[in-house]
Amino acid sequence: MSLGGIPATNFVYADKTGRIAFIYNALFPPRKPGFDYRGILPGDTSADMWDGSLGFAAMPKVVDPASGWVVNANNTPFLAAGPGSELDPKAFSPSLGIERRTTNRITRAIELLSAEKGAITPERLLQIKFDTTYSGASFAGRWMRKLLAADLRKEPDLAAAQALLRQWDWNSDGDGRADALGESMMHMANRAAYRGEDLPDAREKLREVVDKLTKTFGRIDPPLGEVQRLRRGTVDLPANGGTDTLRAATSWDPQDDGRMRVKHGDSFIMLMAWDKAGRVESRSIQPYGAATTRPASPHYTDQMRLFEARKFKPAYFERADIIAHAKRAYRP
Repeated sequence: MSLGGIPATNFVYADKTGRIAFIYNALFPPRKPGFDYRGILPGDTSADMWDGSLGFAAMPKVVDPASGWVVNANNTPFLAAGPGSELDPKAFSPSLGIERRTTNRITRAIELLSAEKGAITPERLLQIKFDTTYSGASFAGRWMRKLLAADLRKEPDLAAAQALLRQWDWNSDGDGRADALGESMMHMANRAAYRGEDLPDAREKLREVVDKLTKTFGRIDPPLGEVQRLRRGTVDLPANGGTDTLRAATSWDPQDDGRMRVKHGDSFIMLMAWDKAGRVESRSIQPYGAATTRPASPHYTDQMRLFEARKFKPAYFERADIIAHAKRAYRP
């Protein structure tokens, strides 16, 4: 990273000594003062031009925080390790252009990780990773307050949807009667919230969702798994998760049958552990299969059911394990 070889990816680090770190790895230009770099720069002067980069020393880093953990979910690096272990934004020049945005995922992750006392077990870490709840401290809180405050007395169908939203547990696990409506409304505001824009008109977006649910399902309370699908080839499964929950089903692709295919969210997930002798155990999963561009392959969709069940397959690391489980050996 000090060489600038991969200058656009955040890194979470851990080593065998137990040392952990989060590094906001970026290419920072040495911008000259006197210009508003958030907008269009004047093109009639070279005074606003820059050469080189500020290097590794300028990158925000959290190393061995007192909290005992680091986390990132497309959020500002100043919130990477929980209360008491935050970075001070004032220590970094605004000209670096470091984003200040937060997400529900980071808000929820900090809430859950901060509540843990003592060591976090692998099982508990997975529970947190697959959390499907929205935090009231995130954009979801502002959006729901706006939705529930709207005066809808002249539109009985919208008033009924509003009453259903009042019952929602803010959890897109697919178990609640209001999950499809609630999750659909989160999709209506998440993009604006992520970009730092004003939240949309509550009545207008509720009308859009109610009309679509009614047209497709004949009701405003279908199961979430009927609305949100994981589809590829001939496999069609109910998809769990939310647009900005830790179990992410971030964006939807409308389908001809009125349902929504998840097209962006959780993707490749890998778990790694080492025993005291240094032997590694690794498991992984992804939404479709290893042969994502070859429909005729048996591995085109063979991970989909495991993915939706939140289960993993072994990812062999040691040569002996790879040979023992190989289907065939060949030279390309």
